[in-house]
Amino acid sequence: MSQKEQFVSKLGFVAAAIGMAVGTGNIWRFPRMAAQYGGGVFVLVYILALFLWSAPLLMVEMAIGRKTRMGPIGGFRDFIGQKYTWMGGWMVAVCLLIAFYYAVIAGWCAKYLVLSFQGAFREGADTASLWNSFLHNPWQNIFYQALAIGLCGLIIYRGIQKGVERINKILVPCLFLFLIVAAIRAVTLPGASLGLSYLFVPNWSKLADPATWLQAFTQSAWSTGAGWGLMLTYAVYTSKKDDIPQNCFTVGFGDNSSALLAGMAVIPTIFALSPNLDVAAASLSDNMGLTFISLAGLFPKMAGGMFIAPVFFLAMLFAAMSSLIAMVELGAKALMDFGWSRKKSTLVVISVCLVLGLPSAAFPSFLLNQDWVWGMALLVSGFWVILAARKYGVDKLRQEINSGSELKMGRWWSLVLKYISPLIFLVVTCWWFLQAISWDKKNWWNPFKANSAGTILFQWLLLLLLVLALNKYLARRTKKPIETED
Repeated sequence: MSQKEQFVSKLGFVAAAIGMAVGTGNIWRFPRMAAQYGGGVFVLVYILALFLWSAPLLMVEMAIGRKTRMGPIGGFRDFIGQKYTWMGGWMVAVCLLIAFYYAVIAGWCAKYLVLSFQGAFREGADTASLWNSFLHNPWQNIFYQALAIGLCGLIIYRGIQKGVERINKILVPCLFLFLIVAAIRAVTLPGASLGLSYLFVPNWSKLADPATWLQAFTQSAWSTGAGWGLMLTYAVYTSKKDDIPQNCFTVGFGDNSSALLAGMAVIPTIFALSPNLDVAAASLSDNMGLTFISLAGLFPKMAGGMFIAPVFFLAMLFAAMSSLIAMVELGAKALMDFGWSRKKSTLVVISVCLVLGLPSAAFPSFLLNQDWVWGMALLVSGFWVILAARKYGVDKLRQEINSGSELKMGRWWSLVLKYISPLIFLVVTCWWFLQAISWDKKNWWNPFKANSAGTILFQWLLLLLLVLALNKYLARRTKKPIETED
């Protein structure tokens, strides 16, 4: 099997990588996290997290993908040894398990784009009833889920250059354009200054609140896609001359910029158009409610709102689709590493995503459970990346990354991966579990509760046992590509 596919340009790779990182979490989760955990202080810690967690992990992933020319399964095998193949298997499985329900979320964005064009968000519209009616309509959810995964399949089917690169060169610039337009309109609303203050003025007392640090680091980990295996997969198609640190920081800052633009579009709108401060704060309490109820209800109150609503939901849809494309490509690449053709791999992955995504489309509680379980599992995937770097040799890896790079990583980079990043993983993971246990101290162990600690541990254990059992098979089945010249 030869390695023939490659991004045509650095711009194409960077656009695809930023598209991979920027998802719906940038638009609906970041604004409320920043608002709740200190405004400007949260933003500063969020940027710090890029240097202490996200960017170093992205660099390790890119180094693995470029060095091995394999997806996560073969990448881990060839990078640190056959007995660690299961770590790559875990990453592929977790990413696909997320793709199953993320296609449903992408479908929600598509549905609300259609509704915005239909003028559904008119003055006095009951957006809560509209949302609940759609959310609990399985057939509509299945239709839009199938539409989202089908479009992804068509893009992946066409390959890296004609599919992934070409579409991301359109999606990502348009995404930023739409966010800029929405942000400009939001900050020019009467009373928007209160929202901007809420977002950017530091509440320094929040520095002493552990939740600020933990939520900021968690947001950075989920938002940038660090540790997902997505950067590793895209890196397979890059040139050996590409500057790893420069590319990864470009992706990281691009992701952070999109989150800040989303915050400037969402929070000033909420505060400018809500009747009082308490209502504004309450509307920021829920991801789905914030986007599909609160904002949808505020657009009709805004001058030009009937124009801004489609722009906002286009941004949401583009963010969802660019991330979903990366997830489907990761799954297809895993099968291509087994020796399958791109076309066959793509058809199998989108078929599996469609079928195994049906429970999330039909039952909202199931989607919430899967998001709870596998969103947390991404932290574990990131930990495998850290262990891979340590096993390979952090200083040795740093020298290889610096070779040919204009932006050199100093000893701080090695210290982060050796000590700080593992500590961040342990602290954040333990904190999340303690939080989950504190919500229901009597039944925290119950594996059949939607958001219990027990359901996370139970499903993680099942996946861990599966990939460990399949370790030798995965290592043997994955084939090494024959390199072609860059």
